[in-house]
Amino acid sequence: MTAADTADIERDEKQATPTRPFSPFEWMIAGRYLRSRRRETFISVIAGFSFAGIMLGVATLIIVMAVMNGFRTELLGKILGINGHMLVQPIDLPLTDYDAVASRLEGVPEVVSAIPFTEGQALVSGPAGNFGALVRGIYESDLRRVPLIANTVRSGTLDGFDEGEGVAIGSRMAQQLGITVGDNVTIISPRGSVTPMGVTPRVKAYPVSAIFEIGMSEYDATFLFMPLNEAQAYFNMDTKATGIEIYVLDPDRVGTMKAAIEEAADRPTFVTDWRQRNITFFSALEVERNVMFIILTLIVLVAALNIISGMIMLVKDKGKDIAILRTMGASRGAIMRIFLITGASIGCVGTLAGFVLGLVVCLNIESIRQFVSWLTTTELFSPELYFLSKLPAEIDSGETTTVLLMALLLSLLATVYPAWRAARLDPVEALRYE
Repeated sequence: MTAADTADIERDEKQATPTRPFSPFEWMIAGRYLRSRRRETFISVIAGFSFAGIMLGVATLIIVMAVMNGFRTELLGKILGINGHMLVQPIDLPLTDYDAVASRLEGVPEVVSAIPFTEGQALVSGPAGNFGALVRGIYESDLRRVPLIANTVRSGTLDGFDEGEGVAIGSRMAQQLGITVGDNVTIISPRGSVTPMGVTPRVKAYPVSAIFEIGMSEYDATFLFMPLNEAQAYFNMDTKATGIEIYVLDPDRVGTMKAAIEEAADRPTFVTDWRQRNITFFSALEVERNVMFIILTLIVLVAALNIISGMIMLVKDKGKDIAILRTMGASRGAIMRIFLITGASIGCVGTLAGFVLGLVVCLNIESIRQFVSWLTTTELFSPELYFLSKLPAEIDSGETTTVLLMALLLSLLATVYPAWRAARLDPVEALRYE
């Protein structure tokens, strides 16, 4: 083909009426390029791997981020559900007027409840062994205002908690000690009576009146609740309380409420919130979550690179077809859009399939975990290691949208260069040796 022929082709291009962008003609050609033929099997295999990579990458991102969100929500709910959103502790003077202080704190706007308590560490003993425990004294009325305890009593009752000498313990503690409701649990404290021979440990047996199951293994194995007056007597605290826990409407606004809490206490106090007490734990969760997002994004990026390689091979293979289309009047823009549609279709369909797969797995993740555990005869989610008794998953619409948009953007960007190369292909060079 001579230079004159090339000039004729370019003149014909200028005179030809260009097709409407993304017209049915362009979609038809792109669809034909996506369908496999015998001599194009290798290109189709690459496209298939690209589709699978994007689908698995998007699904993995959605599943992992949902599980991380579920972890944070569940742990936050369990930790704050039993420890409160803010903690008021006395300074200089013992907290003997805790009832009056708690009443004033409950008058602060957005405060749901203020619960005084007495706390100490002890050794609990039962027929099956001895274990460390956190003994907390609390009023029955206040214990009933803690839903994480009051709504999770599996056996026994909290009725008459203040009047009796019974205690409430977690299900894992009961299992480890080998006791049930009605049995006695022995509590041993190193801070006992002072005798001429020194300080002797305090040992006392209490009947178990209730067994609760929070769902967080660490708390179910360590917390023991007893009446406030009994705890004060056991720990030799007379009429003093360890502190007052405050529950608020919005845990994220505790920072703005600190001044009002200190003013309502009307005495020297040290006020801390849940963020200060758990900063290391939740910071580690946030860092892990961000790092996992970056690492798993690489899966989608690798799949996008597969799209680039597959599209470049397709452009080379379709060089003759591109040249013929150009001679028939197809513009450079039409050729570019055809290959954009071809590559973007892989990414869009893969992203949609990944979203559906991730959604299905997240909605059935606990059943899947149990099935895999049964299949492999191993415990995939040990409560002792992960604190929670089941695998949580919480899909965040904002994060999921970000994942989908990121996958679509990478897929679209991956097709730009191959499509540009196809549009720049010289039909004379492509047909020179045909």
